[in-house]
Amino acid sequence: MLKEIFVQSYYPQVKEAGIKYGINPVVLLAQIAIETGWGESVLCKEHFNFGGLTGFGKPSEFWPGTKVQLCEKGLTYRSYPDARNGILDMARLLRSSYASACNVSNVPAAYAQEIAYSRYISEVNGDNRDNYKQLLVKLSVTISKLIALQFPE
Repeated sequence: MLKEIFVQSYYPQVKEAGIKYGINPVVLLAQIAIETGWGESVLCKEHFNFGGLTGFGKPSEFWPGTKVQLCEKGLTYRSYPDARNGILDMARLLRSSYASACNVSNVPAAYAQEIAYSRYISEVNGDNRDNYKQLLVKLSVTISKLIALQFPE
């Protein structure tokens, strides 16, 4: 998906989630861009799962408990009815599990440092904390510019 279309498609829901959960929408959208490959992942396109959220836990106001397994013997992931619910649930989970990152989200570099060096990133799964941190900061700059062009206030 083109970056401009990605921002146009998801920024309104991300802004709502950011206001509701006290997370800078720019860093939240940058994180979603990383996690979904700019909206190209199957989880994003078909199941509105914006963070690779697994199907564990109790249903919430945003997640009705629907699950999907993308491959045999693979992980089970959450499946959402629409983008709004998927984004709100991701923000809810970030706020409840990574409050220290959310509390500094108005400074993208501080948020990136907190989230990259938390249990959110798993080096066991091949994640690279420093690369994730740098990419999150870089995409925050790009997304901030795109938001300013597409949603002037």
